[in-house]
Amino acid sequence: MTEKRIDLNCDMGESYGVYTFGGDQELMNHITSANIACGAHAGDPNVMHQTVALAKKNGVSIGAHPGFPDIVGFGRRKIEMSPEEIYRWTIFQIGSLQAFCKAHHVALHHVKPHGALYHVAARNKEAAKAIAQAVYDVDNSLILYGLAGSELLTEGRKHGLTVASEVFADRTYQKDGTLTPRTEQNALIHDPHKAIEQVKRMIVHGKVEAVDGSQLTIEADTICIHGDNPQAISFAERLQKELIKLGIDVMAIGERC
Repeated sequence: MTEKRIDLNCDMGESYGVYTFGGDQELMNHITSANIACGAHAGDPNVMHQTVALAKKNGVSIGAHPGFPDIVGFGRRKIEMSPEEIYRWTIFQIGSLQAFCKAHHVALHHVKPHGALYHVAARNKEAAKAIAQAVYDVDNSLILYGLAGSELLTEGRKHGLTVASEVFADRTYQKDGTLTPRTEQNALIHDPHKAIEQVKRMIVHGKVEAVDGSQLTIEADTICIHGDNPQAISFAERLQKELIKLGIDVMAIGERC
């Protein structure tokens, strides 16, 4: 039997000022990688500092989570930007988190775009190229996380970056391999059992069922758990246990057994 391993990642550090979001403290016990907001769509210097420290304390790999500069829309609204602007905004955000990592004497591990920027880079070659170039120029040892089968991963490979194919436990898929837009009623999987079964199938069999019933081939290196889901903590704990039962090693990408 081929050895199976998977990374569990979660978007974190999404609080801002006096507003607190997500159960970062508890979730850190059940994930292997944290994608930390860099102040554009969420987060601020205080939150970034605290979240990096929390990840370090828990032995969780740290990733920069750059998004469109859209605090009001939480980075889920597409902002029209040229590839050059995307490149500069990405460098700006990676560098911000990288500075906090340096202050805490911990390495930055990966980069994963957020929200609308993530989805634009999944389909748009020029946007994907801009992000891949930004990651490469800042530190070409960083791992680039992106939607499985996306343009972002293709461009990451072209730039010589290590890439990680990301799949989602609580999202449904379209027949072209993209995620169902959140504006549609069937975008989210609310039943934890169904979400876990979807994950198991993606990891063990490399397949996922699209909303139209078609079967898609998919590569899974890392699973995204949404920290803003009210059931996130209990779901992450349950998922971790189920994967271990199947003999799947849960660890950060690049980590050795």
